[in-house]
Amino acid sequence: MTEPIRILLIDDHTLFRSGITLLLSKQPDMHVVGEAADGVEGVKQAHALKPDVVLLDLNMPGLSGLEALQLILQDAPDLAVLMLTVSEDAEDLGAALRAGARGYLLKNIDADFLTSAIRRAHDGEAVIAEGMTAKLVQQFRAAGQPSSGAGDKAKLTPRECEILGCLARGDSNKVIARKLDVAESTVKIHVQNILKKLGLSSRVQAAVYAVEHGLG
Repeated sequence: MTEPIRILLIDDHTLFRSGITLLLSKQPDMHVVGEAADGVEGVKQAHALKPDVVLLDLNMPGLSGLEALQLILQDAPDLAVLMLTVSEDAEDLGAALRAGARGYLLKNIDADFLTSAIRRAHDGEAVIAEGMTAKLVQQFRAAGQPSSGAGDKAKLTPRECEILGCLARGDSNKVIARKLDVAESTVKIHVQNILKKLGLSSRVQAAVYAVEHGLG
């Protein structure tokens, strides 16, 4: 039997933590191993508990979520940390991703999206809340930075373009497979081919590329 995903929740709002913990307790493949009410305690628990996924609030008194993220990843660079925040600010999004966050979620997402995001992050995917990818593009443009590779979308097949558009909407491989009526393993192969053809290294970059090129 597969071990459940071990989750650490770091947020300064007690009621919010309680609600998330209750939600995740109903998922047979997830287990909340710890909670922390501030960044300092969160960093300590991440080190002691060694969770698989961390849900981390961005705005907390004292040590901020971004500072906690950096300290957590110093100790465990490959740990999947998902920012869970009310901030829809593009600068916050960009800063979190540059610091190494595996994803950026808004607190108004529905339960299914959250549980899916945790599973996807645990599997190595980067996850961004719907509507935030376009803001990420704007943030890169404002900073004068390239947001995607130099690959030509003409290299992509029609099916790959279709899947790229799904990535821009934040769809998981499972959702894409269901939409296109193909196997999830087929979607994974297509995603790998898309990244290779476009010279990209992650699904986040692919999503940004799709928005920039009118595929989202």
